[in-house]
Amino acid sequence: MSKDLSREERLAAQLRANLKRRKAQKKALAHGDAPHEDADSRPIPPALFKNDDEG
Repeated sequence: MSKDLSREERLAAQLRANLKRRKAQKKALAHGDAPHEDADSRPIPPALFKNDDEG
């Protein structure tokens, strides 16, 4: 049960971080600034996507 709780705590922390990042991006866009780029906001390279056509 404590393992589930720690997972829930981790997910909650990730949600809070995501909300904080999105608020900062929205605020930056409202002021005409470019949003700060970090590891979570970079696009995923196409090579990492699995293509169903490739089998």
